Amino acid sequence: MAKKIVNKQDEQEESWGKFLLDVVVMMAIILGIFYLLFNFVLSNDRVSGPSMQPTFENNERLISTRHFTPKRNDVVVLLAPKAANDTPGALYIKRVIGLPGDTLVSKNDKMYINGKLLKEPYLENSFKKAANDAGQTYTSNFTYKVPQGYYFVMGDHRDISKDSHIFGPVKRSNLVSKVVLRYWPFNRIQSF
Repeated sequence: MAKKIVNKQDEQEESWGKFLLDVVVMMAIILGIFYLLFNFVLSNDRVSGPSMQPTFENNERLISTRHFTPKRNDVVVLLAPKAANDTPGALYIKRVIGLPGDTLVSKNDKMYINGKLLKEPYLENSFKKAANDAGQTYTSNFTYKVPQGYYFVMGDHRDISKDSHIFGPVKRSNLVSKVVLRYWPFNRIQSF
């Protein structure tokens, strides 16, 4: 019977090779998990524009979930409707105000949903104060009945936001994801 002679250098080379293979396999698994997670469950988004100020500022980074049931006051990422006359495939970030079947009345900077006043603490900001000081309303006056299967969305910076009061309600299928976390900049980390 032949006896195999193994020296320490061969063992060391074999252990380095096994270590490198383990690292490559582990990295492939981690990258695969991240790929699946961010293509089917979560979304990594960047705020572009001032329509959600001061809640969200330009270039902030967000994590949102793709599977959700829209509720009033949820902050959502949506596919811009064709009526918005924007770049095809553009994504907007807005707040859900009206649900299917709701009657919305905006009058004198107060929003009523089905006859009840909607509390909107996110609108208490310097932009609203500046509009009011100039003798203007921050939110234009309107009355709207939201059709079934649609949602009425608005930006928090109401006087400049291109939203449902301009382009109409949004189909449920256009609501891509719900914002759950702002992670950048670090000094503004917040869950939603």
